[in-house]
Amino acid sequence: MISFTDCVLVIAAHPDDEVLGCGGTLALHARAGAHVRIVFLTDGVGARGSDFSAIDERRRAARASCAILGISEPIFGGFPDNRTDTIALLEIAQAIENASADMVPQIVYTHHGGDLNIDHCRAQQATLIAFRPQPGRARPTILAFETPSSTEWQAPYPSLSFSPNWFVDIGNTLDHKLEALRAYSKELRAWPHSRSIDAIHHLAHWRGATVGVTSAEAFVLLRHIQSFTT
Repeated sequence: MISFTDCVLVIAAHPDDEVLGCGGTLALHARAGAHVRIVFLTDGVGARGSDFSAIDERRRAARASCAILGISEPIFGGFPDNRTDTIALLEIAQAIENASADMVPQIVYTHHGGDLNIDHCRAQQATLIAFRPQPGRARPTILAFETPSSTEWQAPYPSLSFSPNWFVDIGNTLDHKLEALRAYSKELRAWPHSRSIDAIHHLAHWRGATVGVTSAEAFVLLRHIQSFTT
């Protein structure tokens, strides 16, 4: 079982992905006194032809959201939004290694590799490379989260489907997740869009209902190395 006092790292493609995918879980980590660091690979708005003011605004929203969740200021990467497939995967993995060089995370959260958004796919691939299991290096548990308006929009191929096998009860932090999402007001849409407050609320209740709790976030376990002390 994972202790909620661990050092936690989140690798997210865009600011707001972290709250959509695991905001309630991150709030639980923060409440338990964990050191939580979020690394954003891109600015999340560059593909729209946005100027620097839009980038600054998105970063302010990210900082506000982190403050609501009880997390310190995130790290902002400079990879091109929705064009990470034009960058060598090794370069992205090395950026993740550099951003986490001063920590030994026990848990890493990142995207589902079957998402429709290319930046999400590359984030997972680079994360797995950065934390490839080697002697003498950090070997964290790696969990993939779902991102509404990307995960469910992918074609229904079995190899790409999000089939969660790890759930976190967020009954006590769902309100914090929704409040943190509101910090990204320009990224939210009206119901019945899947990136609306109502949709995120319903999804949390549905994920919870599948495992017998009021609200949950769902993940796919990508890697967990269990060790025992004798």
